[in-house]
Amino acid sequence: MSNAGVILVTGATGKVGRVFINQLLAESKFNSFTIRALCHNRELDPHERIQNFHGSIEYRGVVEKALEGVTHVVHLATCKETPDQIMDVAVKGLFWLLETCRTSPTFQQFIFVGGDAGIGHFVYPHPIPVTETQRHSAYPGCYALSKVLEEVMLEQYYVQYDLNGCCLRAPWIMERDDFKYQLSFGEDVFGGPRWRDLVGILKADEYVRTQTIPIMLDPGGKPVKRNFIHVEDLVGALLSAIDHPQARQQLKPWIAVCGN
Repeated sequence: MSNAGVILVTGATGKVGRVFINQLLAESKFNSFTIRALCHNRELDPHERIQNFHGSIEYRGVVEKALEGVTHVVHLATCKETPDQIMDVAVKGLFWLLETCRTSPTFQQFIFVGGDAGIGHFVYPHPIPVTETQRHSAYPGCYALSKVLEEVMLEQYYVQYDLNGCCLRAPWIMERDDFKYQLSFGEDVFGGPRWRDLVGILKADEYVRTQTIPIMLDPGGKPVKRNFIHVEDLVGALLSAIDHPQARQQLKPWIAVCGN
């Protein structure tokens, strides 16, 4: 059974954050935990075991205040392809979190959700299964670069300060009908690429009418393999990592898959 504590959840109102918090509240072994939800724009509904805390992790003062009395951190907050914000939020924000955790008298564990963008997933050829031994290889863009920098920073805090952390490297996180809408030539497409932009509006509309499904091909004409995970499975892994001795300073990719 886990010890009593306060879990700071960044990105608490996002896709993963909401499911994680709901599942943690529903499991009896975590009954002694309080959740401090770091909220930027939205907040969670009132609950006796939830503390809504407003602010952005890009500011040191916000982070230090949010971490007062915290025992565990589940770091889910991120930015997408937004160059004006991503270094402040993803990189500097993680730095403030780790700096404050390492000097906190109550801190016990830091759990971080990384992303397969940091190893190029379906962008670069991967002739052998991708595991934790794969070197970082960000594809073009600031989001993938941030995923590399975050993982490396966390690793170095293990080296520098023997921080108790764990990185769960997640692939594409799906819920409900996300996967269905990724396979759409319509405006309802989920994620990328936007197929209708690649083929043009006329062809796209015809493909929608005929219920044609897009398939991504590699330069050799072979279908590209792309792994994904359902949000509930990722949350299950997060809950299992809390206070687990074998999670200490580990990188856990969700699935080993071959690339294109």
